[in-house]
Amino acid sequence: MNSGYGNSAYGKSNLASYLEEKTLSARPLELVAMLYSKAIDEIREARRQLAERNIPLRSKAISKACDLIGELDGSLNMEAGGDLSERLRGLYRYCLVKLLDANLHQADEPLAEVLGLLSTLSEGWQAIAKTEPISESRPTGRWEVAAEATDQAHSWTL
Repeated sequence: MNSGYGNSAYGKSNLASYLEEKTLSARPLELVAMLYSKAIDEIREARRQLAERNIPLRSKAISKACDLIGELDGSLNMEAGGDLSERLRGLYRYCLVKLLDANLHQADEPLAEVLGLLSTLSEGWQAIAKTEPISESRPTGRWEVAAEATDQAHSWTL
């Protein structure tokens, strides 16, 4: 998130309200695209903090990126998604290992690699989200996205 908003007239609470409303009104594919976008932002922040040698903020950004990738992994429907879900799970886990490696060794190369992978995936998900038909009945308030053909449900929060 752009920290400049917190110091503006817009304010932190208004930005938080805006983001909450955007999240609550998003369709499932839009939520996935939002998770990718936020993970990419956190990796960019980690790279910036690495260059500035700010270890605590670099670690915090990497940790947030790992959490977001964990959310993406946790949202996979392994039964309905078949081979695609398996491949995405493997890719997410690879990204997590690379992020941990970047944090441990204070290295930019793994961050750049994960940034490239997530950016490519993000473009695909954003294109899919734009083509998803819009439902006439949108839920209001907090909602859950039920995984197809399972009893699992997942609450989304960014």
